[in-house]
Amino acid sequence: MQLTTSIRSALIVGAAATVLLTGVTGAVAAPPAPSPATTAPAAATAPAAATAHSPYGQLRPLAALSAERLATADLVAAAKWGTGSPIDDPAREREVLNSVAEQARQLGADPAATVRIFRDQIEANKVVQRGLHRRWDANPAQAPTERPDLGQVRKEINRVNGELVRALADSPSARSAPYCAPLLTVAADRVRHERHLDGLHTSALARSLRSVCGGN
Repeated sequence: MQLTTSIRSALIVGAAATVLLTGVTGAVAAPPAPSPATTAPAAATAPAAATAHSPYGQLRPLAALSAERLATADLVAAAKWGTGSPIDDPAREREVLNSVAEQARQLGADPAATVRIFRDQIEANKVVQRGLHRRWDANPAQAPTERPDLGQVRKEINRVNGELVRALADSPSARSAPYCAPLLTVAADRVRHERHLDGLHTSALARSLRSVCGGN
């Protein structure tokens, strides 16, 4: 699996992200080496606790929720497969954008930035749907044999949307910081590994995060 050009470029500064995780948050620069008595679980949870409220800690949920939202694209693709329903659904897209803009206003977040990010989320979702339909056209044996209830899938999408809007509202300083891109790249790469994303979903994840940095 390969990352998109933007992700590969950002990985050049990936090493610097490790410094940023400690340096920009005011944390102690380097923890002492663990003693032999340190257990693996304790060693594993320490970094997570240290970065929970750091810029990385604010950006990580955006990558994780974007990947969670992308997972619903598989279900949407399966629901539409063989029905003739188009992947593009302008009415549904307007509904989503209007809803997240209102949620952003209620949370004191920037509606315009939220809508811009969700446009990327929607496009990324369609990247996965189109990719899966091409795959199933080429190899019908891989096509789904059951059709999910699109209404139920959309309820799940709405749930993730709400969590993503809240994560955006909680992260304006991290998203507008000059080190946002490298930290977001590290977060996306970890999510990619944890979720074992294939090339299609990895590319779509990068697409979904395109406008996260630099906004309020």
